[in-house]
Amino acid sequence: MSLLAPLVDGKFDTESTSSASLQNAKEAKNGSGVDSEAFLTLLVAEMKNQDPLEPTSNTEWVSQYATFTQVSEIQAIGDAMNGVQAQGLVGKNVIMKVTDSTGNTDYVSGMVERVGYEEGKAHLYIDGSPYSIDDLDTVISDEYMAATEKADDVAMRLKELPSVTQITEDHVSAVVELGQIINNMTDYEKTFLAEDTIDTVNNYVTRATAIVKEAQELAAEQQKADEETAAKNAAKALADKLDSLPSADDISLANEETIMSIHETIEAMSTYQKGYVGQENLDRAETYYYRLKNLKNQ
Repeated sequence: MSLLAPLVDGKFDTESTSSASLQNAKEAKNGSGVDSEAFLTLLVAEMKNQDPLEPTSNTEWVSQYATFTQVSEIQAIGDAMNGVQAQGLVGKNVIMKVTDSTGNTDYVSGMVERVGYEEGKAHLYIDGSPYSIDDLDTVISDEYMAATEKADDVAMRLKELPSVTQITEDHVSAVVELGQIINNMTDYEKTFLAEDTIDTVNNYVTRATAIVKEAQELAAEQQKADEETAAKNAAKALADKLDSLPSADDISLANEETIMSIHETIEAMSTYQKGYVGQENLDRAETYYYRLKNLKNQ
């Protein structure tokens, strides 16, 4: 985790959230922990300074020691339980709440890579940096992480798009993908989306649908125009071939190639294309064809 150190009172503050977490953990341990040496020191001081007229009984000494032992055992059990909890967090996503020396709170999130121990205290390693388990704020479920990642993805995709009124055919595929992501999200996942996100995406999808429809209509019109141009050109070419022939009564076998070409062209034409040829030229072509057949049969 890389952080830029802020300038404080003319000096760079190099304290990181991870170091603050470890320092706070040490201070908490030093401030609240009571070891056997400290207890014995206190016990000797108490014995030296007790009232000789009302000395503390042996029973009271034993009671104090028993109380100390119980506290020590409770602390040990607590540290052991924290260690077990820490080990169970490896591979899970967590949020750490860290307070620095100035009292500012910082939240660090990420996956627990491993667990380390210092002076018996468990520390969670996130992005290579250790944090005291005492700073654990939230354990994030896989479902929660998946939902936040999808919400972040949707937000990023929306940010990359222009306004709804400015999208073009080039943005249609991105809008369609965005719409599919929203449609495939569960109701739980949708709760992580920013307010009005679904309405905004629906507006994009509606506009993209209109753009596709307009493009299809223009393409259909262009196709129709192209077909009309092609039909007119084919009809003119056919008419030119017919005009190049002599009258039907004057044709000979020398005209066979041209006549057969005209016949085959008409046979391959659609009804729509034949409409541009015209009935007169269709009849002329048929007359030539049958006249040629008669010549060949003679």
